[in-house]
Amino acid sequence: MHFLPEAIDQYTLDHTQKQPEILAQLTRETYQKILQPRMLSGHYQGRLLSIISKMIAPSTILELGTYTGYSAICLAEGLKKGGIIHTLDINEELQSIQNKYFELSGFRQNIKQHLGEALNIIPKLNCKFDLIFMDADKPNYPAYFDLIIDKLKPGGLLLTDNVLWSGKVVEKVKDEDESTKALLEYNKLVAIDERLETIMLPIRDGLSLSRKIG
Repeated sequence: MHFLPEAIDQYTLDHTQKQPEILAQLTRETYQKILQPRMLSGHYQGRLLSIISKMIAPSTILELGTYTGYSAICLAEGLKKGGIIHTLDINEELQSIQNKYFELSGFRQNIKQHLGEALNIIPKLNCKFDLIFMDADKPNYPAYFDLIIDKLKPGGLLLTDNVLWSGKVVEKVKDEDESTKALLEYNKLVAIDERLETIMLPIRDGLSLSRKIG
């Protein structure tokens, strides 16, 4: 979902740094072989994730929702030497394409994959994170927030994708629409939580940036 006029949206993309060729290859393969390829972070958002990661030079990153690995590679570009990104996903069938491109990217040694339910995995991660990127199943966003907030270091950054949810967050919510209900709850949580400074950006499907105070 793009909220800008098509011509403006294309202009912003045309004046954004090109994505590395390895990510262009991953994009093509995702669209050729994987269901719901629109879940890919893509060129524009990928360059944003990369530059934010480079600006803070994290030692540890947590990603909720690996998909085919595009965003993990973008985030890994900013890691300090020897840094680690922990990336979680429930879909075992995606691991072959993830592994292929993690190897090709040169960041294989920096990426630790976790397969299974994030609600079960997160409590077992015995480390604090400089950067957290949430792009997983929407109904669990509030529950994920409760688990990750204490794992985010003071001064650390929480990035959350799909917070505008194709504009559904400002429409009448259907009774059965659990994803939109959860996003409305989550967006309110990060906006009023006194531990965070939050700004919501209306780019692509909405991206919120929350900095932990301290």
